Amino acid sequence: MNISENEISRIVYESGYKVHKTLGPGLLESAYEECMFYELKRHNLLVEKQKPMPLIYDEVKLNPQKINVTITDTADRNICRFFIAVSGERSR
Repeated sequence: MNISENEISRIVYESGYKVHKTLGPGLLESAYEECMFYELKRHNLLVEKQKPMPLIYDEVKLNPQKINVTITDTADRNICRFFIAVSGERSR
């Protein structure tokens, strides 16, 4: 994959906007994750889901966290990792 980080950022932003605009708020995180994965694969990016990431605080090794989506390049470098945050308005 010979694509700049700026181009990947643009694809991620536009894909996230499209997913949000299409689905709206209120669904489970897994729904947004699947749709983002689909959109990013459509752009021929090398994408992985639920990749474990070690978490170290000070000298304490905590249970690995799972990153929702990771984008890698052909040199197997992680060039973009993100968690999908889901929030919605609550009725009072």
